Amino acid sequence: MTWSIIFRERDNGRIAIAVATKFFAVGARVPYIEARKGAVATQALVNPLYGTDGLELIRAGVGAADVIRILTARDDGRAHRQLHVLGADGRFSAYTGAECVPWCGHWSGEDFSVAGNMLAGPQVVSETVRVLRERSDLELPRRLIAALKAGEKVGGDKRGKQSAALVIYGDDEQSELDLRVDDHVEPLLELARLESVSREVWTNFRPFLPTRRNPAGIFDRALIDAEVEKSWAAVRAKAAE
Repeated sequence: MTWSIIFRERDNGRIAIAVATKFFAVGARVPYIEARKGAVATQALVNPLYGTDGLELIRAGVGAADVIRILTARDDGRAHRQLHVLGADGRFSAYTGAECVPWCGHWSGEDFSVAGNMLAGPQVVSETVRVLRERSDLELPRRLIAALKAGEKVGGDKRGKQSAALVIYGDDEQSELDLRVDDHVEPLLELARLESVSREVWTNFRPFLPTRRNPAGIFDRALIDAEVEKSWAAVRAKAAE
């Protein structure tokens, strides 16, 4: 009932998951990310324990293929599950159970993986992969949304559209971006709109928040406001070019 992307940026280690489906609030159930370590996307007849337990295994240093082996081995419903994983070994691996609703399947590469079930056909995954490869000129959030839009254009979830989500983690244990469209007639268009809105203030404000490296963060409101406005002005100027 879903197709999703797990993506790792090679140059800076950021990890992202983007997902779309004809189901309510997909962002609450599919994506799980541990900053700088790995990620799990659990879908089909979703088992949320794959997410929580998978991240625990990744934190313990378990590689992608072994995460999948361990999770599915102890699940009697594994034939109805689908998941893909970025493991502690930096590799991607995926599993599609034999009872997942067709079309269902997955693809894994060096920098990302794509998996889907209950899709219009294999072209949904292949088009998503194609755009991920070709649109490296885009910033990561827009690249992922563009790839999902490409998959949707060739059929997407064969039942229709309802929800979508985009989550990105960098160095910190808090997300850089966490966007969720829980119920919408055009969830990917709404996700793209939210991503655009995030660049107005949020993405410029977030670096001032407390982190483990700087537990107090920056709390000079005048400085924050000035820097946010400067960053947003640069974005507006670039968009006008």
